[in-house]
Amino acid sequence: MAETLNFTRAVERLHVTQSTLSHQIRQMEEELGVVLFDRSGKKVRMTEAGELLRSYMAPALAQIDRGVQALRNPGDAPTSHIRLGTTPSFNRRMVPLCVSTFLNQHPGHQVTVEELSAGAIAQGIVNDALDLAVSYQPAETGDLWFEPLYKEEMRLVVAASHPLARWRRVRMVELHHLRMVLLPESFATRQLLEECFEAAGAVPLVVAQLNSISPMIELIRLTDLAGIITETAVQPTADLRVIPLEDPTPVRTPGLLWRRGASRSPTVRQMAEIIRQAVGEAG
Repeated sequence: MAETLNFTRAVERLHVTQSTLSHQIRQMEEELGVVLFDRSGKKVRMTEAGELLRSYMAPALAQIDRGVQALRNPGDAPTSHIRLGTTPSFNRRMVPLCVSTFLNQHPGHQVTVEELSAGAIAQGIVNDALDLAVSYQPAETGDLWFEPLYKEEMRLVVAASHPLARWRRVRMVELHHLRMVLLPESFATRQLLEECFEAAGAVPLVVAQLNSISPMIELIRLTDLAGIITETAVQPTADLRVIPLEDPTPVRTPGLLWRRGASRSPTVRQMAEIIRQAVGEAG
């Protein structure tokens, strides 16, 4: 009824009489203590309460439909669904590569990738909204298990026309009052950089904050802004320079993140192994 907003079409779809449908709707409204449909005009409309209930019920009903479809046609149904979390830097190359490898090996499976901040990823693992993540080690690991994969340096990235473009190395103190684009402060990477700036006595001019690496790189390419990006997420090109940083050098340790004590399905373990192999081959 919520889809058609028409009693005639609804009873045809449900294969019941109009009186039966009307009785069921009234019974539901009485049990809930709210009016779900406005029948006062020529057309039936959903009330605000009806729309609210529908917003919660629709995903559950869709999941039930998929389950019924899987029982009727088991060959057409995915055998597993992996929910993978990742930060923006890993979602540029490594995660798409690993997902493609996994799907080539398991064409009947599904993968959902969520690009989030490290904090949101940790929360998603704890809340069981994610099965696995490629992220950085969270500050609090009580409910989380972190498996380090490798260490990576963060590099200064500027356009080829930038005054620092020809420098072989740049000290953090030399970024004082430099116009920059960085990740937002909610990102663990930004917090690491702030600690490095403070240690070097540098205060950059952060004139732009972007929560994704690809647009950040494009903005650097088009402007006089400098950025600091993990070495695995950006490569030097004809119009882009990637320069090592020192005193101190920002270093991050990416790894796999699981919920401590959680049951890991065979497909999740296979995805984790694909990620480990990709890291080993890249190294």
